[in-house]
Amino acid sequence: MDANDLAAGSVVLLARLNRIDALDRRGASPAELLPELRGLIREAERSSRAGDVGEGRGREEVAGRLHTAPHRT
Repeated sequence: MDANDLAAGSVVLLARLNRIDALDRRGASPAELLPELRGLIREAERSSRAGDVGEGRGREEVAGRLHTAPHRT
C-alpha cells in the first residue's frame, strides 16, 4: 500500500506502529516502549477527532496492525 493512498492520520499511526514493532523486535524494555505507546494513543485520539484516519484501506491497515501487535506477558 502506497502512502499516497492513505489519509494523513493513517500514515502517522502506521509510522508509530512501525517504531513500536522495531522496538519490540530488538527487545526494548517497557520503559522504552511506554512513550511510543502513549504517543500512539494520543495520535489515534487526535486522528479520530479530526476524522483523518480515512476510510477503507487505510483504516483497515491500522486496525489490522493493532490486532496483530505483539503481546508480551
